[in-house]
Amino acid sequence: MSIAPTARIHASAVVEPGAVIGDRVEIGPFSLIGPEVSLAADVVVKSHAVVTGRTELGAGCVVFPGAVVGEIPQDLKFKGEKTRLVVGQRNRIREGATLNTGTEGGGGVTKVGDDCLFMTGAHVGHDAQVGDRVILANQAALAGHCVVADDVIVGGLSGIHQFVRVGRGAIIGAVTMVTSDVMPYGLVQGPRGVLDGLNLVGLKRRGVARSDITALRAAFQMLAQGDGAFMDRARRLGDETESAYVREIVDFLLAESDRHFLTPR
Repeated sequence: MSIAPTARIHASAVVEPGAVIGDRVEIGPFSLIGPEVSLAADVVVKSHAVVTGRTELGAGCVVFPGAVVGEIPQDLKFKGEKTRLVVGQRNRIREGATLNTGTEGGGGVTKVGDDCLFMTGAHVGHDAQVGDRVILANQAALAGHCVVADDVIVGGLSGIHQFVRVGRGAIIGAVTMVTSDVMPYGLVQGPRGVLDGLNLVGLKRRGVARSDITALRAAFQMLAQGDGAFMDRARRLGDETESAYVREIVDFLLAESDRHFLTPR
């Protein structure tokens, strides 16, 4: 066990031998820190939280009461193999949220970037790869093997099917089931997840230039109503565009995937 002298650990908390506790870490009452956990500087684990498994929490993360971080996958194929959960810096893991470790068949690592917010009851499944500044609203869930890029927002009570990719800057509305890949900057809503436009509000909030937003809107229109099959339109769009944002959409659509794409309606 390694506990920094500046760490503050409540007398009722359990820190198992082998855990690594960094500078200025705070561990609240009745929390459990497992023997293979590493907490970087300034991590706060509030009361009645569990951080277990082979889990690394980056500097400045906050784990709220009732959250369970690093438990084994919810996968019947899991046989106890040694897998990991790696969480970046400054993430907020709210009450009742759950983040699971990986599986041997999925690469062995569940990974979360920096500055994410996992609201009450949110779930990150085994082997998921989550980017930076991702928000999962209340009770939203990522199934196993999902890939969620930077700046994605998933609305409350929504679910992302296993192996689905969600491109950068996309937004998923509340109470939505997503079973197909979502292109970057897409807007998805409805009970069965329809690609209904672009996340224009998010683009404007991030200060994307008007010329790029115009190019994205034209690209979306071409994908929705252009000539030929959808993938032919995507290839043609790639040949014609000069926008880096549109190019990102094209590259996403032309990449290999285990799922179908949501296409504009």
